[in-house]
Amino acid sequence: MPEIPELESIRAFFNEQLPGRTIGEVQTRIPPVFRTPAKELRETLPGDRFGEVLRHGKFLLFPLASERVLAINPMLTGRFQYLDPAAKMAAKTCLVADVEGGQQFRYVDDRLMGKVYLVGAKELDAIPNWATNGPDLLDPALTEDAWVAGMKRYRGAIKGILTKAEFVQGIGNAYSDEILWEAQINPYTPKTQLSEEDLRRLHRAALDVMAWATPLVRGRMVKDGKLDYEERRDFMRVHRLGGKPCPRCGTAISEITANQRITSFCRTCQPGGPAMKDSLVPAKP
Repeated sequence: MPEIPELESIRAFFNEQLPGRTIGEVQTRIPPVFRTPAKELRETLPGDRFGEVLRHGKFLLFPLASERVLAINPMLTGRFQYLDPAAKMAAKTCLVADVEGGQQFRYVDDRLMGKVYLVGAKELDAIPNWATNGPDLLDPALTEDAWVAGMKRYRGAIKGILTKAEFVQGIGNAYSDEILWEAQINPYTPKTQLSEEDLRRLHRAALDVMAWATPLVRGRMVKDGKLDYEERRDFMRVHRLGGKPCPRCGTAISEITANQRITSFCRTCQPGGPAMKDSLVPAKP
């Protein structure tokens, strides 16, 4: 699932390529992802121009000269491409837009879980949950004090809160593992057992992880001025690295699968949590 580092990298790439460029022919190839009628996209996007690309939580926002916004939430398997039109089309390519200058913007979604909207620039609240979700993690208004205050409304395991969009937007399963490892907090610790200093340390760790990961992601998805995004997270320190040594203490990293979600952590650096057996075969050294 694309999270802040991936989406920030894609946003930066598109801001080098798209602003001021006119949209040509648009193809809406697989209808289920479109929350705005596909016909409207096909008929009204051609001739419009891209503005500066933005990100909000797990949405990429493509403002247009017509004072509309193409808003895309890639969900679990959505991927963005910016390629030569002659490049092979992926099987689950949902949206294709020719772009002035000879390239193609493509949105690909293997499980068709993503959501594509075309709304007025002042009508983003029409997107479900837009107005009720919490702030973006990188919003300057989300200070340590605001983070701690917002956390007071939630109970349960701390990892579940970090990935809850109603609390904060932009953190998913992968980077929540990295954040909790950085902060040395067990993912299964109930929030009520964490001190205010723990919560403040967690906020600092979240920002540090995003700043560390974003340039690493960018270097793995952009080549020769082309974007062909696949998740390349070989730089991660704990996520999906069960059985390998913790880079901080050397203990074998634990992995637990629950509710179709893998959680990776170090039992030495991140003590506490329930006594449960790892459910994944440790990776070979």
